[in-house]
Amino acid sequence: MFHKDSNKLETMDPEIFGIIELERARQEDGLELIASENYTSQAVMQAQGSILTNKYAEGLPNKRYYGGCEFVDRAETLAINRVNQLFNSKFANVQPHSGSQANMGAYFSMLQYGDKVLGMNLAEGGHLTHGSPVNFSGKLFKFSSYGLNPETERLDYDMIRETAKRELPKLIVAGASAYAREIDFKIFREIADEVGAMLMVDMAHIAGLVATGLHISPIPYAHVTTSTTHKTLRGPRGGIILTNEEDLFKKLNSNIFPGIQGGPLEHVIAGKAVAFKEALDPSFVTYQKQVVANSRSLASSLLEKKIGLVSGGTDNHLVLLKTDSVGLSGKEAEIALEHAGITCNKNMIPGDKRSPFVTSGIRLGTPAITTRGLTEIHMQMLANWIHLALTNHTNEVVLAKIKNEVLELCKSFPVYK
Repeated sequence: MFHKDSNKLETMDPEIFGIIELERARQEDGLELIASENYTSQAVMQAQGSILTNKYAEGLPNKRYYGGCEFVDRAETLAINRVNQLFNSKFANVQPHSGSQANMGAYFSMLQYGDKVLGMNLAEGGHLTHGSPVNFSGKLFKFSSYGLNPETERLDYDMIRETAKRELPKLIVAGASAYAREIDFKIFREIADEVGAMLMVDMAHIAGLVATGLHISPIPYAHVTTSTTHKTLRGPRGGIILTNEEDLFKKLNSNIFPGIQGGPLEHVIAGKAVAFKEALDPSFVTYQKQVVANSRSLASSLLEKKIGLVSGGTDNHLVLLKTDSVGLSGKEAEIALEHAGITCNKNMIPGDKRSPFVTSGIRLGTPAITTRGLTEIHMQMLANWIHLALTNHTNEVVLAKIKNEVLELCKSFPVYK
């Protein structure tokens, strides 16, 4: 029998409670510019922290290997119906524990071991699961890569077409982890058709923009579309797989379970369902428009200060800053900004000569700071702080002053009231 106070974390485990409170303060008291992070609503967290965590539910709704699933079936079915409505897709699997798991399930549904795949170079904006040799994708399949035009620092579809004709992959992967421009999925499908390949799109970063019509949707063009449910979607950490092809959907389902996962995390799936409902509300369109407006404002303000940006700007939620333009490595810039109360991540840029642990760039994103209510006028303040911190990266007095100013702004725009 549980002690009457055993459900109170502060009493039961003060160490973990204290760590959570420290993280709460870190999130509240600093500006989060990591492009792949966001703040979920309290409703999402309430669903994810619910008693649904207790239920094992291997299989799919109404086709489980366990009894007692009638209520988690209803929650998962809601998540499926809502995400299909959100993206205008026919079929959805909402069980992947992460975007990487979603990608693995998709690969296993379309490929055999050793098949050839064409994906975006990690150093120029791709993701680990798009063929990095240290990742399962690069270990199990024969990846070749496409990158950016060295002059424009944008995707060059003629170059991609030539690479596809030369490599003749079975699958082409579109989508990016660090690319600030719109991606034309229609052209990607045309290239795939020309070389007899299938097309998979990983829209993890831009899913919120796609859902609100602010970025071209991959659903009409891709055989399979994968995504995370956090980032711009502002849901819990997890993944989804979407398709319009019924036969392929059956393969996707079996490759998630029993292929690569066990029981689905029904408490997380409930959180996903809540997030999808929030994203179907008209206010979510307003939010995503502000995400893009903030990103463009931040980019233009940085350019005014002669700070270099990859491709010279942005079309979406993120900005890639060239740290050589302020005489720093990406690692040095990340550390300086953290001391100033601004969190970002070092990131490789096109033609980077430094290692992935040092880099020549940082990635900045606006989803989280937009969630807490910041607008274009604050982006000008943020650009000033970034410029001041990077040009005074060893001056602790200057960095501390910026951190205090950041804290004052954060107090005016709390994440959780």
